[in-house]
Amino acid sequence: MVVIKGTVVKVNSDLYKVDLGDTVCDCKAKGLFKFKKTNIVVGDLVEVNGEVIEKVYPRRNEFVRPAIANIDQMVIVVATTNPVPDLELLDKQLIMAEKKGVTPLICINKIDLSQEYDGLVQTYEKIGYQVVTTDAKNGVGIEKLAIFLQNKITAFTGNSGVGKSALTNNLFDEDITEEGETSQKTEKGKHTTKFVELYKIAPGSYIADTPGFSTYEINDIQCTDLDKLFIEFIPYIDKCEFRGCSHIKERNCAVRSAAEDRKIDYGRYERYCKFYQKLKDSSKW
Repeated sequence: MVVIKGTVVKVNSDLYKVDLGDTVCDCKAKGLFKFKKTNIVVGDLVEVNGEVIEKVYPRRNEFVRPAIANIDQMVIVVATTNPVPDLELLDKQLIMAEKKGVTPLICINKIDLSQEYDGLVQTYEKIGYQVVTTDAKNGVGIEKLAIFLQNKITAFTGNSGVGKSALTNNLFDEDITEEGETSQKTEKGKHTTKFVELYKIAPGSYIADTPGFSTYEINDIQCTDLDKLFIEFIPYIDKCEFRGCSHIKERNCAVRSAAEDRKIDYGRYERYCKFYQKLKDSSKW
């Protein structure tokens, strides 16, 4: 048999769908993986011999919930309304992307429902993040979004109801994933995606509609490392008077001064303070 490299695009119990380039093969894992309790997840680069996975290559990054590996990019989808933007969640996902070494791309969807999103675009573009605006319902901005997906494994993340599945279906021009609705009573989206699966756009280009990212917490981050994950803080950190400054109560803190002078977005700074205190409190336990 010829050994072929491929990418795991779907996991169903002990059956793995592997994209081998010209075909997708249903594979089983070599018994050694079960013996070593090695989990094979969507995104893994593997070697296949016949219909058996014999080797899993080291991962560039990995996520536990949802179980996915080797992501190049996270498209963080935020709706202009219905549901309203959750900036705490957006910042948590940016923190996780920075920590994992994944390139974040912010997608502001449903621009047909509200015109009040320029401030959001300006805030995050000023920080240095790429932002695209879309109206998935009418196909607006899809071509521009598609350019960012070339030659990458991209995970779509964000609250349910923001339009992740609608964007995915537009990119393929067909119903790949089930589109959700937003509860009129709670304005929270109804979960539709239940499993992680990579969809191939072109050779080497995949997108994933993934459940679970919207529940991500940042509890595994040390409070003392948090400031470096707010990338707009970095130019000011070394200018603080005290080494190891928390940027909350210390005297002559350059980060806090920059926020007060609006050189750093003050809303982001306030969310940093909230996250820092939560991480500090949880570390005591």
